[in-house]
Amino acid sequence: MTPDKKQALKNKDTLEEDEIALFRRSVADAQPLDKSYLEPRLPRVPHKARFTREDERAVLKESMASDHESLEASSGDQLRFSRPVVGRKIMRKLARGGFSIGAETDLHGMTAAQAHAELKDFIEHSVRRGLTCVRVIHGKGLGSGTNGPVLKRKVDVWLRRWDPVLAFVSARPVDGGTGAVCVLLKKT
Repeated sequence: MTPDKKQALKNKDTLEEDEIALFRRSVADAQPLDKSYLEPRLPRVPHKARFTREDERAVLKESMASDHESLEASSGDQLRFSRPVVGRKIMRKLARGGFSIGAETDLHGMTAAQAHAELKDFIEHSVRRGLTCVRVIHGKGLGSGTNGPVLKRKVDVWLRRWDPVLAFVSARPVDGGTGAVCVLLKKT
């Protein structure tokens, strides 16, 4: 090694030692942060289906017992709505499950007032998030007795009234059938 290189290495080592000493002096009176401090976070409330095992068994039993698609098509209880700005191609795509579902909410077991508040919050939240398509599970009303499906009828009315809703159709049998609707939302 040449004398110049040796001198350069010695200068470098001295410089590093000087920098380390300077750093230690500058942080000598620093104290560690309290370990219990956590960054505050907003609570995240995911919208997801809340199926019970009993509901899942009932759906499975029903699907095994009969031809599900022909029953739903013949019963006439499918929901369908679109604003004039929505064309037939878009409706066909929505009905066939051509849009990706961005989020879903399950209204099973709620009163009409609870379901209305939940659905309104869900739709507003979905629009703010910029979602195009969401699923609303309202159930088939099998536990509603002779009056028929209460929540299903109310969801139909509510969604038609809300401006951000462009269209909705009953879900495909694999996605909940007439117990759910796929909703197309306006982009903001």
